[in-house]
Amino acid sequence: MWTNAKNAALRERAARVIPGGMYGHMSTGLLPKEYPQFFARGKGCRIWDVDGNEYVDFMSAFGPNLLGYCDAGIDAAAQQQQALGDALNGPGEVMVELAEQFVDTVSHADWAMFCKNGTDATTMAMVVARAHTGRPIILAAEGAYHGAAPWCVPKTRSTGTLPEERAHVVYYSYNDAQSLTDAFRKHEGRIAAVFATPFRHEVFSDQHDPDLEYATAARRLCDESGALLVIDDVRAGFRLARDCSWSRIGIAPDLSCWGKCFANGYPISALLGSDHVRAAAAKIFVTGSFWFAAVAMAAGVATLRRIKETDYLERMQATGQQLRDGLADRAKAHGFSLRQTGPVVMPQILFNDDPDFRLGYAWTAECLKQGAFFHPYHNMFICAAHTAADVDAGIAAADRAFEAVRRKRGDIQPVPQLSHLFKTLADA
Repeated sequence: MWTNAKNAALRERAARVIPGGMYGHMSTGLLPKEYPQFFARGKGCRIWDVDGNEYVDFMSAFGPNLLGYCDAGIDAAAQQQQALGDALNGPGEVMVELAEQFVDTVSHADWAMFCKNGTDATTMAMVVARAHTGRPIILAAEGAYHGAAPWCVPKTRSTGTLPEERAHVVYYSYNDAQSLTDAFRKHEGRIAAVFATPFRHEVFSDQHDPDLEYATAARRLCDESGALLVIDDVRAGFRLARDCSWSRIGIAPDLSCWGKCFANGYPISALLGSDHVRAAAAKIFVTGSFWFAAVAMAAGVATLRRIKETDYLERMQATGQQLRDGLADRAKAHGFSLRQTGPVVMPQILFNDDPDFRLGYAWTAECLKQGAFFHPYHNMFICAAHTAADVDAGIAAADRAFEAVRRKRGDIQPVPQLSHLFKTLADA
């Protein structure tokens, strides 16, 4: 029997000692009340909350779980390094090995630098681009997510930051070559870099692949002006290709940012760069107390080896397509219509005729009670541990949830916690 009593008690305790009870993207404040805030364990593609409820998980910890929770081989590599030491007076040999592995794997990369979070990597890319060009302006797509530092935190979550902290960030429209061209003309001679995500993957929105005209224009405009092209692969890295994600469309960046994917849940991220940017990268000062710790690097080496030597990606694509087809079939059978966008390995699942998300919220809440963990407004993540049987179990849970929502469809109310957010987004 599904219950969330222990989660409720932990929320009360957390509210007394953690501001807001929880913060950042891990907060369930915008989610249906049924969503658990605290979890006990994970294994493969399954997670258990503190109440003991088991779920087939389609969020993969918002992306870090690439190969499966508690993968035996990756954990063994990390534990072997842990026995030798983690944060020491300097990095271990494993740092050089990890950099070599990355350079050998990612076609545009000639060097690598390591940090801890995606925000670290994107901020380091910004600093390197300014050091290389001597220019101030960063071009970023309107609404794109590049982290939680003051220069890039979402405008709707920018309390405590100053306008001056993003004064040199100029926004263009993703997938719009003309918008990007206009930005270059307006700020001619002052642009350090263009930031682009592998595909458009904002929350509450359909996902869109990069248009080739836009991507080609980004590369050409950077080449003509001396600016750098930066691909933020923190979310999508190694989920779309065994290379930088834009390698699929034949566009090589100067810098790429990585996280989530390459150490299977161990805390590490990376900035990769081409040789002509090496001198600038060597001049900047960036560091962190735990950036050079060895355990996550050992996990990274083992994960990159698995990426190169196994069919993990093809299996994820197959199970992702199985999920997409099965959900479409079950939704139609119950009289619902879904919009499933983005790559099948990173699915975004929204309901048609659901402008205030009440159906999506009701359905994902019912899925939880049936043993499947989906998200009502964020893209999800298939991992290599998902089997056909796991996906079938997720589809079966979703089928029961569709039926439950169908029965009460006329009584489902708007989502109170979204009204303020949507107003803020409309005013932004």
